[in-house]
Amino acid sequence: MKEQKIVVLPGDGIGKEVTTWGKKVLETFSGKNGIRFTFDEALIGHTAIEATGNPLPDETLQKLKASDAVLFGAVGHPKYDNDPSLKVRPEQGLLKMRKELGLYANLRPIRLFDELIHASSIKPEILKGADILFFRELTGDVYFGEPRERRDNGNVAVDTMIYSKMEVRRIAKRAFEAARTRSKKLTSVDKANVLESSRLWREVVQEMAKDYADVEVEHMFIDTAAMKLIKDPRSFDVVLTGNLFGDILTDEASQIAGSMGMLASASLGDQTGLYEPIHGSAYDISGKGVANPLASILSVALMLDISFGLKAESAKVIQAVEQTLKEGFRTRDIADATTATDKIVGTDAMGEKIIKKL
Repeated sequence: MKEQKIVVLPGDGIGKEVTTWGKKVLETFSGKNGIRFTFDEALIGHTAIEATGNPLPDETLQKLKASDAVLFGAVGHPKYDNDPSLKVRPEQGLLKMRKELGLYANLRPIRLFDELIHASSIKPEILKGADILFFRELTGDVYFGEPRERRDNGNVAVDTMIYSKMEVRRIAKRAFEAARTRSKKLTSVDKANVLESSRLWREVVQEMAKDYADVEVEHMFIDTAAMKLIKDPRSFDVVLTGNLFGDILTDEASQIAGSMGMLASASLGDQTGLYEPIHGSAYDISGKGVANPLASILSVALMLDISFGLKAESAKVIQAVEQTLKEGFRTRDIADATTATDKIVGTDAMGEKIIKKL
């Protein structure tokens, strides 16, 4: 039986609460289909800073590099939001992890379960049928560009938006290949009317489009895309964009799915894959037992499919989520005025319902 090593990084805030249930889902499949999952846990983010002074300790990085997949929770703490002068910050651990593991492609499926169509603030007739797959480049752009500094005695701040053709090609290749398996439409989002880095981005995508004649390609400015994502989400299928724009657009797209608590993601390179919900550490609800574990559970569905090739098992996880929603159960972030009071459940109750179905 093949052993697959999974490192669990609970991180900060509600990270621990939701990854508990992602791990339990994986355990239900361990020892079946010739694969046994083994688990190790490590520190990252604020929790790691408190324990070691480092948001990504060397011990954590060593474990990550030796793993077959990573189940990640979230990083962040209000302490750092309220004091921008702090030099060591939780997010530095996340950025370094992405860079060290070569995780350049962030996949974020935006799928609306029919049962949640009224959980969104967008009109149901606009939402119904929306199914978008975002490809966000993850290791370039302003998050990594140099210089990043303060000048003029701290009165001026500089961040550098930078991309190479290689960085654009490798994320675009994944997006084009995915488009071929879906409706053969790709939307590349940039700001080529203003930014030189976006002009390079568009140039590379146009070059590559010649090798994917079966895929319809449209180029769209970020401001137009942000508007159209709310106005007509069904017009998108595969969306390709850079790090900063992708960060903003996918958070906006959470309203299509009804809540950030429903959105899974996969960060991929050429080896280890990292799987995480996109909702962040959410300290305002941490420890209250109300966090939605479904994004972490759906991230595990991505892991089963992408990292381990267990497509049937991945489908079972999604089906278990869908059935639970059909039965009317909701965590409070996806409840609405029609949800029965006795159907509004906490983190553990929702997790237990998914496990029972599996």
